[in-house]
Amino acid sequence: MPRRLERDWSQTGPVGYPILVAVTRPEQVDWVLPPALALARVVNGRVLLRYLMEVPPGRSLSEAAGEAIQLRETLEARARPLLREGADVQIAVRVVRETWEGLWETVQAEGARVLFWVWESELLPRTARSRLYDPRLTRPPCDLVLFKPGPQWRKQAIWPQVKHILLPLQETPHASLALRVADALAEWLQAHITVLFAVPSHQEDGHQVEARVRAAFGPVLRELRSVVRTVVVEGGISESVLNEVQGYPILVMGTADSDETWLDLPLQQIAEKVQTGLILTRKARPLGEARPRATLALRARHHPIAILVDKWFAENTFHSREFEDLKQLVRLKEAQGVTISLGLPALNEEETIGNVIDTMKRALMDEVPLLDEIVLIDSGSVDYTREIAMSKGIPVYIHQEILPQYGAYHGKGEALWKSLYVLKGDIIVWIDTDIRNPDPRFVYGVLGPLLKYPHIQYVKGFYRRPLKQGDRLVAGGGGRVTELTARPLINLFFPELSGFIQPLSGEYAGRRRALEQVPFFTGYGVETGLLIDILEKFGLYAMAQVDLLERIHRNQPLQALSKMAFAIIQVVVKRLEERHKIHLLEDIHKTMHLIRYEPGRYYLEPVEIEEYERPPMATIPEYQARHGARGGGVKEGPLRPQV
Repeated sequence: MPRRLERDWSQTGPVGYPILVAVTRPEQVDWVLPPALALARVVNGRVLLRYLMEVPPGRSLSEAAGEAIQLRETLEARARPLLREGADVQIAVRVVRETWEGLWETVQAEGARVLFWVWESELLPRTARSRLYDPRLTRPPCDLVLFKPGPQWRKQAIWPQVKHILLPLQETPHASLALRVADALAEWLQAHITVLFAVPSHQEDGHQVEARVRAAFGPVLRELRSVVRTVVVEGGISESVLNEVQGYPILVMGTADSDETWLDLPLQQIAEKVQTGLILTRKARPLGEARPRATLALRARHHPIAILVDKWFAENTFHSREFEDLKQLVRLKEAQGVTISLGLPALNEEETIGNVIDTMKRALMDEVPLLDEIVLIDSGSVDYTREIAMSKGIPVYIHQEILPQYGAYHGKGEALWKSLYVLKGDIIVWIDTDIRNPDPRFVYGVLGPLLKYPHIQYVKGFYRRPLKQGDRLVAGGGGRVTELTARPLINLFFPELSGFIQPLSGEYAGRRRALEQVPFFTGYGVETGLLIDILEKFGLYAMAQVDLLERIHRNQPLQALSKMAFAIIQVVVKRLEERHKIHLLEDIHKTMHLIRYEPGRYYLEPVEIEEYERPPMATIPEYQARHGARGGGVKEGPLRPQV
């Protein structure tokens, strides 16, 4: 049933506005997450739990990446028992140099409409510790809800025991927010609210004051089912509250209406003496005033590249174990109404393709419905790759036969580009098919950030890549092109991407609406091109990387790696020319001379290596007809897989 409370609240922002919960210690989650979840339930909001981790000067922000992973896992475990059916919370760690400034940077970056936080001395700057004096508190950019734990609360969170809430109402614009928070809590906890009116008899007729306050809040009060008792006390507000609060585990109040301090003298006395949990509220500045807004993608404007990359590395580097709760991922997928496709690009992979398909299908389709389809995109295999896939019930396409009117190039990038046409999902995952130790984490690891964080558009995997030398594996010996070509070039010319541990990894995922808007290089340069183009179009904070542990695959000979490096250099040069509007080379040489050795002689073998560029798939008319102009629901088309 619609309630006036919800209609009133919607005037301050759209339905589903973000409610930010900022904490600096794990135990604070127990104190402030329940009231935030209660409010979100009433107003259809979404809760963003953010841990502010302060990194001291002299230590790189990137060094906090491992701690951030552990903290997210701790917060997940802490939040899980507090969630009720249908409730959800998005958890992230923000690394900051100074907590107080980091708090307001986070408010702005997240576009928060409400901020829940804990009154803790280490969070506040010295100027704000005594009476909460700070311009961002007295004229806040969003609604503020501050929780001050009493002695009992510091031992344990006692929300389940809260059955009575005391709500003093005063003539202040911030009281309406206190009323809304109290009502949401009461509904969440099945508790009762006692409304307290303190009437200062020495100023004017007490009955007139009471009547005026009731007139201001009466229409809302009458619709609150949780109000069971109204108390009118003659006297000052601090004395009245302190006399009445005995027996109430929680006290909810609006703050003083002052541009100089949060706490006038009476409220300061209450805050200092009350032994129970105290919630103080303050409304945002008037809507007519400028309100700072930002998005995560805009952070690059405010930080030097080195700081931006370090910060991104710590905050957007994940571990696959964070997403191993597959049932939770399925719930997120269903709640968002998205479908997921796994595309398997392949060329002569008969030794490994069967095990890859069996592993992913069993874990991610048969046991839990995380994937909606698995499709093989073959590049003209001459072994039994396609036959093995078809025998396992997997649709098979030959990329040279997809959209034949546009011709066909050799290369993995061509297969990936054309796979966008035949795959149906809103989220696309690609993994290599030469993996000798396939594991479901290679898929759910790169899916996790996309399902948990709506702003992320593209996720890369990274892992340890042992190099096989004879019959033994050399740990960390793989990734030679990555370390000798790709990463040096990226650090030189695209330093925003220098935090990617393995930019050339073959395990990655993205949202269709992002992938369809960027071009694809047709060969070895596809991964490098995607990174650069997604960065340019969506920003660094739209990207993430995930530790997939160890990956064992077929290591290529040195000359094959040399050709790969040659192609990657072409991509980097082309994007440099486009970014800076200059011609670095009049005509990039496309022929590479490979050195061949044979008994008694050596010679040069010219090999043509050219990275062709396919346009964004969203510009292809046939794609628009099949998927919609912006990659919406899939329409039936004439193309069918091989059977």
